[in-house]
Amino acid sequence: MARKMLIDGEPELGKAAEEATNFDFDLFIIGAGSGGVRAARFSSNFGAKVGICELPFHPISSETIGGVGGTCVIRGCVPKKILVYGASYGGELQDARNYGWELSEKVDFNWKKLLEKKTDEINRLNGIYKRLLSNSGVKLFEGEGRIVGPNDVEVTQLDGTKLSYSAKHILIATGSRAQRPNIPGQELGITSDEALSLEEFPKRAVILGGGYIAVEFASIWRGMGSTVDLVFRKELPLRGFDDEMRAVVARNLEGRGVNLHPRTNLTQLTKTDDGIKVLTDHGEELIADVVLFATGRAPNSKRLNLEVVGVELDNAGAIKVDDYSRTNIPSIWAVGDVTNRINLTPVALMEASCFAKTVFGGQSCKPDYNDVPFAVFSIPPLSVVGLSEEEAIEQANGDVLVFTSSFNPMKNTISGRQEKTVMKIVVDAATDKVLGASMCGPDAPEIIQGIAVALKCGATKAQFDSTVGIHPSAAEEFVTMRSVTRRVTGTAKPKTNL
Repeated sequence: MARKMLIDGEPELGKAAEEATNFDFDLFIIGAGSGGVRAARFSSNFGAKVGICELPFHPISSETIGGVGGTCVIRGCVPKKILVYGASYGGELQDARNYGWELSEKVDFNWKKLLEKKTDEINRLNGIYKRLLSNSGVKLFEGEGRIVGPNDVEVTQLDGTKLSYSAKHILIATGSRAQRPNIPGQELGITSDEALSLEEFPKRAVILGGGYIAVEFASIWRGMGSTVDLVFRKELPLRGFDDEMRAVVARNLEGRGVNLHPRTNLTQLTKTDDGIKVLTDHGEELIADVVLFATGRAPNSKRLNLEVVGVELDNAGAIKVDDYSRTNIPSIWAVGDVTNRINLTPVALMEASCFAKTVFGGQSCKPDYNDVPFAVFSIPPLSVVGLSEEEAIEQANGDVLVFTSSFNPMKNTISGRQEKTVMKIVVDAATDKVLGASMCGPDAPEIIQGIAVALKCGATKAQFDSTVGIHPSAAEEFVTMRSVTRRVTGTAKPKTNL
């Protein structure tokens, strides 16, 4: 269990039980979200004595409330995906008519019923995560944790009682929190936390932001029948994704009735008798029942008392770590969104697994951030793995081959919906290696997950081409794109302001 440093900077590895200590715990974790729970369970399975603390449960987080399961389970991926499923039925019911389903013109949507089902599910998952910890022999403390020394933590319980414990290793897994822009009237807006727990369904919504949370909530509320205005600063939403795919998402949003306001920002919010009056920097006035700020998240590091031991932070407040997730203080480690590396739940799980293997499992394990797949649960969804076309050209030493396919999904040929599925494969011309793949269309995340395995194995375009497709399916397009759409010289470094 001892963590001694070798000359090359790698930790000396060993089993947790090999060395007796005078510490209360071998490992104490602050934060019981996805990363914290994974690290706790795996470390305990390796023989470590583990304690973990988490704020009391509530669907809407603050500095003093949270819940076992963390953002993803309670106020993030899981409840959001439930709402995406709910919103998807709006379009499905429209499409069903051309498939012979006789539906009345008026179809009612019960927001409160869906919200109740969503809340039941996150309560169930919160209980499951607690049982996972208990079954692994991990001691759970409910309260706010902070660091008071290199090997010491303090937990403030609900009644104000403070508990102090020592630990050979401390792991910070406190995640991140949604941020609000600094504009007049910002207190009238909400973040994604509140958006997942609104008591009343918003018939008029204004969303500020161009990232995946903004795009997803635009799809959710529009799919349920709300009037949605999406305001973002760039020419297209989803900055950082493949530009061609961003354009597809924008086109789909507009096709489903979302009002897009590119190159626009909000300047002021004012409460009126008719709702919230929203002013833009172009002089537009919008009226909304709800204004959602989807303008980024910040690491939860402020209340951890890190300055007392000198843990280094970057300018955004993220905890600086090395390749093994260790901070500049040898006994203190950090994983997940609080480190601001790749802020995805499965990545936090990967980092936590590697931490446990490295410190307690006798295995030197660094997280591998290559070919991490992403999904944006818009309607229809976007999913990508590997390099975008722009990234591939930027990094290439030679030519890049781009293969694309745009087609009307078989389902749409009968329903009449005018919404194309678009796929792309990016290939290194010299080696034939597939550098990236992306798709916008129904079931994109389910399909890209399999493509991600191929990229992880170093698949070539020839291997894609030699794979037999599943017919009839959209997925088979990934193995039938034979003609090059364009060949781009790697020295033609693209610069985009989209």
